[in-house]
Amino acid sequence: MLVETAQIMPITQLQKTLTQTVRKISEDHKPVFIMKNNIMEAVMIPFERYEKLSKLEEFEEHKEIFSMVQERMSHYDASKSVGWSSLRDE
Repeated sequence: MLVETAQIMPITQLQKTLTQTVRKISEDHKPVFIMKNNIMEAVMIPFERYEKLSKLEEFEEHKEIFSMVQERMSHYDASKSVGWSSLRDE
């Protein structure tokens, strides 16, 4: 992943300019990459982008669940099913 150096900010600078940085992120819709001890530690992104990423993550989870259901259904044999009434009577 290529990151523009203008989007990289040391955490000490972020502490001094937090309000301005948040305002800039919401205006230009570009993330800010936060460094601590010369290591990338976090990313601040616009809220709309966060929402999209959250929806994508949820969608991916649904795909995984669907795949598991499909796999389990491929081994399903209806003739081996036990009815609820027979379980209840035991």
